[in-house]
Parts: sequence; structure tokens; C-alpha cells
Amino acid sequence: LSRFFKPDDFETILKPHLSKLYRVAFRLTRTTEDAEDLVQDVLVKLYPKKDILRDLEKPGPWLVTVLYRTFIDQRRREARSPIFLVRMESNDESPSVLESIVTDENNPEKLSENSQIRDKLLQAIQSLNQDQQHLCILHDMEGYTLNELEEILETPIGTLKSRLHRARANLRNFLQQETF
Repeated sequence: LSRFFKPDDFETILKPHLSKLYRVAFRLTRTTEDAEDLVQDVLVKLYPKKDILRDLEKPGPWLVTVLYRTFIDQRRREARSPIFLVRMESNDESPSVLESIVTDENNPEKLSENSQIRDKLLQAIQSLNQDQQHLCILHDMEGYTLNELEEILETPIGTLKSRLHRARANLRNFLQQETF
């Protein structure tokens, strides 16, 4: 077998993971445009490392690690940028993280109820600190295991467990307060 990288191997390796990468990017950035930009930045960053991709047994968690680190790096750069303040003020119409959840119900009452639940859940998630938000998104919404998250977030598993426990307790408290 030849160890040369075929031009279409990059696409072949990444294609099964693109929708998950986009979904994680959308949940982290909360806008379609930013999610698309983030995924594109990751792909541009990964192309020179295509040999590493070929040798990976499970590229999914590794790809999400690269995506997450790129996201964090971008947020840090934005926080130092004077443009960030202007962008925050003008971004009131950003779509909900949970807008991509599709309901099978056509009943207007059920649609309204689902919309209210999504809004409450989004508010609850946004009430968490960033570490807890990211952990809930990656673990509870995207289904990554704590072992995978230990690699992705470079955080000890015990710390992840305690953060996840506190995040869920905070979500529970927030949602209980909202119902009264």
C-alpha cells in the first residue's frame, strides 16, 4: 500500500464528521455565520496536518478538540479587540442555540410549548459560567463521554465530574425558579 496522501483523502476522512463539527460550532458560537467561519478555520488549520488525520483511529474527538481550542483562541482574541464591544451591541438578533431542534408536532399549542421550553432551557444554559456551558453542550447535548472530554478540554476527569454536577444543579435551580 502506498502511504501517499491522495487529494480526496482529506475530504473522505472529514466528511462523516462535518455535521457534528458544525453542530458543536453552532452551539458554541450561537450563530450560523460564526459557526461556519469556525468550521472553515478548523478545516484550513487541519489541511496541512492531513497526515495526522489519516493515522488517527478515532478522529471525531480529536477534531472536536481542535475545534474547541480554535473557538477558545478566537474568543480570547475577540475579547482583546475593540471591535468586540461594537459587535456585542449589534448582535441582538443572533439565533437561539436550540433553534435547530425540530419538532414533529404540527399542533400550534405544542409548537408554542416547545418554543417556551427551548427558550427557558437556553436561558438556563446561558446563566451558567462558560466552563459549565461548554461542558453541558459537549457532554449532554453532543454526547461526548467524560473520558473524551478529559482529552478535549485537557481537564482532569474528577474536575469535569464536579463541574458537570454543579452545572446540572444550577440548571435545575434556574428552571425551578422559572416555573414559579
